[in-house]
Amino acid sequence: MRALTWHGKHDVRIETVDDPEILNPRDAIIKISSTAICGSDLHLYDGYIPTMQAGDILGHEFMGEVVEVGAGSTLRKGQRVVVPFTIACGNCYHCGKQQYSACDNGNPADNQDIAQTLYGHPMSGLFGYSHMTGGYAGGQAEFVRVPFSDVGPIVVPEGVEDDRVLFLSDILPTGWQAAEYAQIEPGDTVAVWGCGPVGLFSVQSAFLMGAERVIAIDHFPHRLELAKRFGAETINFEESQTYEALMEMTGGIGPDACIDAVGLEAHGFFVDNIIDQIKASTFLGTDRTHSIRQAIIACRKGGRVSMPAVYGGFVDKFPLGAFMEKGLTLRTGQTHVQRYLPALLNAIMEGKIDTTFLISHRLPLEQAPEGYRMFHDKQDEVTKVVLKPGLDRIAA
Repeated sequence: MRALTWHGKHDVRIETVDDPEILNPRDAIIKISSTAICGSDLHLYDGYIPTMQAGDILGHEFMGEVVEVGAGSTLRKGQRVVVPFTIACGNCYHCGKQQYSACDNGNPADNQDIAQTLYGHPMSGLFGYSHMTGGYAGGQAEFVRVPFSDVGPIVVPEGVEDDRVLFLSDILPTGWQAAEYAQIEPGDTVAVWGCGPVGLFSVQSAFLMGAERVIAIDHFPHRLELAKRFGAETINFEESQTYEALMEMTGGIGPDACIDAVGLEAHGFFVDNIIDQIKASTFLGTDRTHSIRQAIIACRKGGRVSMPAVYGGFVDKFPLGAFMEKGLTLRTGQTHVQRYLPALLNAIMEGKIDTTFLISHRLPLEQAPEGYRMFHDKQDEVTKVVLKPGLDRIAA
């Protein structure tokens, strides 16, 4: 089959690789109909995530048709499914608490020591996202093996287009969980750092959860315009001082809740961010954490901070004093996708949530390297790239 493989920083290639096979009775093989490039994939593209190996197949946002099942799968051949990016067994202690991204069995034992050394405990398995998360082949390919297929995938109703449901695989549940973790109450003012895909779904989710005002922060004009579609007020941090603008907009109190949807590659010519970039380039640091610092400083006393954004290593200049003295609450973590799928699918079917607005480009799988370059270099124009295996053949 054809698949997108990683070979180093800014080096991804479409290659012919072995087809996946059933390895466990609970496995299923999915023929991919749509797969997307995620902002988190750009962290791999930029070489920030450790334990990648040359030839690894990328991609963790995908859906398709079931073409083969193991004896323990509950899926049937011919069904269309969306697959969560988190791989969870459904039976362990954490899955029993619906903490699927903390599953003890989704990450193979041979890989668990890597994450345990870094984080104290092994993390769940993830598709196409390094050997620290299991070394699983991803879905930017023609076919993919789905472990624990009796737990993760959700069956899509007949007649529903891929574009409407594809983002159930990751970014829609991630934006929803981000808003849920912000503990939004009716009348709240919520500030969202970053108007990428997760940030925009956080904006949409915050309003659905009862926020009175949502303030979206970014520097890409097109993305800020997308946030305005949902009723958000906006701050362009290249034109305004974010903290000062937030204080003015909230009467000096600060937002009730702050959501960091930026993560370890924060942009902007800020003193702390420049220092972070220098440290990263000289291997003295890893993450650029300007946005979470700013969220903590700006959040009102007694407020809540939600951090769906990806961070990978150790940070310094963390405003722990402000965090403690202001009595803030922070919630974060990989998304428990399986927990949210039924309700979010219903919301899509009822027209309460729109996902198609986000798609800016559709490309054949064979053009995936070009899609990565576009998404990386033109983030004001490219909001979401959807890859379609076989699209070139269909068009021909």
